[in-house]
Amino acid sequence: MKFESVTIKDIAKVLHLSTSTVSRALRDSYEISEETKKLVVAYAKSVNYRPNPSALNLKKRRSRTLGITISEIANSFFSQIIAGVESVAKEKGYNVIISQTFENFEREQEAVRNLSQSVDGMLISLSSETKSLEHIQQLLDRGMPIVFFDRITKAVEGHKVRSNNFKGAYDATAHLIQNGYKKIAFIGNPDNLAIIKERKRGYDEALEQHQLPHQNAYIKYCQHGGLSFEEVERVMDELLQLSDPPEAILSCADKITTSCYRYLSKHDIKIPDQMALIGFSNLDLTEFLNPSLSIIQQKAEAMGTQAAELLIRQIESKRPLEEFSEIVLEPDFFARASSAAHKQ
Repeated sequence: MKFESVTIKDIAKVLHLSTSTVSRALRDSYEISEETKKLVVAYAKSVNYRPNPSALNLKKRRSRTLGITISEIANSFFSQIIAGVESVAKEKGYNVIISQTFENFEREQEAVRNLSQSVDGMLISLSSETKSLEHIQQLLDRGMPIVFFDRITKAVEGHKVRSNNFKGAYDATAHLIQNGYKKIAFIGNPDNLAIIKERKRGYDEALEQHQLPHQNAYIKYCQHGGLSFEEVERVMDELLQLSDPPEAILSCADKITTSCYRYLSKHDIKIPDQMALIGFSNLDLTEFLNPSLSIIQQKAEAMGTQAAELLIRQIESKRPLEEFSEIVLEPDFFARASSAAHKQ
């Protein structure tokens, strides 16, 4: 089923009105009664209707454009994903439109709604505030090809591409334990995100297998994904003010990782002597920091290429898909100076 935007004709058919009546009601014409205007406007809002001058042309031919929603293009992880997407898009003759949510649910709704008017398919990484998926399910129900990447969801069907988040967090936590750290803090994005749940599960499993107790006080979440340094700073303050503070930190997001490093440097807390640090990061320069930063690095560009290939295949398929793929990419682990053996 090919995705088509909701039109005035569609609204008229459902409401048993003429297209001219619907058009005038949406323009707030004096010729239409207030009751009819309210009926038309309420229904148009419920189906995310947006005026689209090129809708007639888009019905006859594809726009050959892919839409992508991410939290922030300045994040090195997402910029590498975009590079992967664009490499495939260019090869296949597609353009790419990028929209940023800045971890805001309302901005995600707006981005998805606007992109749906002008693209053939969408690549979506959910914002950290997203809990309801109604805005996406509506598009899926109307045939919009969608592929989820990184921040995926199990609540709706579709192709998905993600990292092995459990393994990345498990390996990093086990590495810290093997290097003599027993009090390890966990800092992540909000736990409504599937990737954070999986990283927390990897952290928990490593503690359990090494017979270390869970400390609820060591678990912290940044509700806005660490977009501002101040958010991470508050979390770090809380950890260091504990009567029994942690010896090491596992950071589960790129911006949180770099902000933790910045915080420790700013407060003259020696890494790793006074606090070890390891985290998810795709920054290119982590090995050149002093001390060098231990990281779990995701295969971001490969995630972008595979997600784009799945989406274009779905767009160009002559039949509706009944089976979907979930591709899991293994992260790379780089142990460096910031998580060196603990000095007892």
